[in-house]
Amino acid sequence: MQTVPHAKPAAPKFTFDWFMKGMVLVVALAFVWPAPGAQGGFLHPELLNKLGIALVFFLNGLGLPLAALREGVSRWRVHLLIQLSTFLVFPLLGLLLLKLSDGWMAPDLQLGFFYLCALPSTVSSSVALTAAARGNVPVALFNATLSSLLGVVLTPLWMAWAMGHEGSAFDVGPVVVNLLLWVVLPLVAGQMARPLLRQWAARHKARLQIVDRLTILMLVYTSFSDSVQQGVWHSYGWTVLVQSVLVGSLLFAVVLALTNQLSTRMGLDDGDRIAAVLCGSKKTLASGVPMAHLIFGANPALGLILIPIMIYHPLQLAICGVLAQHWAARPDQSSPIISDI
Repeated sequence: MQTVPHAKPAAPKFTFDWFMKGMVLVVALAFVWPAPGAQGGFLHPELLNKLGIALVFFLNGLGLPLAALREGVSRWRVHLLIQLSTFLVFPLLGLLLLKLSDGWMAPDLQLGFFYLCALPSTVSSSVALTAAARGNVPVALFNATLSSLLGVVLTPLWMAWAMGHEGSAFDVGPVVVNLLLWVVLPLVAGQMARPLLRQWAARHKARLQIVDRLTILMLVYTSFSDSVQQGVWHSYGWTVLVQSVLVGSLLFAVVLALTNQLSTRMGLDDGDRIAAVLCGSKKTLASGVPMAHLIFGANPALGLILIPIMIYHPLQLAICGVLAQHWAARPDQSSPIISDI
């Protein structure tokens, strides 16, 4: 009997989807009508933001397959490369950027770029793109899950160190308490609820993702509303966006090249190389926006701090989508596939 070969996953194409359009819309709304989302507004962002953060991380906990951690431990070299890229190489590049950008970049935008560098990797897009590129999906799943968990601890630690080193006030105590209450506790609750709700969550995955994305859009709106209401943007023009696009693109290119070269020197096979590049070069907007509210508190420049990750998010999806399409088309017995980056 003739066997039918398994179909290859289709490489996703970048689209300016409803979530990205929503980000543009809520930012524009914040500039036109900031009062409801600013401190003291009728949306009561002081409470609404924390409830939204708890919901996002509960859904994250509900969706995190921790079994992937047990199943993927053995491939430690590629795991080490991805996690070091995410939580060491990126932050070191962020520190270098802080030094090189003195005098020509706004301090709050500098802080936003370092925050981008300190964030964990993405989960869903890393796994989906690795699958589409015919990379090692268990490696991507393992590292995306581990990165989300490590980021709860390492991201605020990096921010505390960097802000203290730059002479900025950073009260660690309240941040730790807020992270425990509004991030760790909901994350654990979501994971504990997973045995009971996993099948229900799988059936309603699309709707839960909509809820998650709408909550993030609400957090983006309140972030920019407060910045607009307190006049933060009066001192900045289109320069901020131009700088964010140029610096974000350069940062992405450097990390992409580094992960490519390191994976080649380590002798990783094609599947692991793809996972290393696609997971080690990405940063999460979904966790970055809620965590920013807890780490930076009532900082009126929160909207400006979030600009780099909001620019980096579509940039990484577009470029990694093109790379995934390229790698998906390679022959099964190909020579090293990412030497052409």
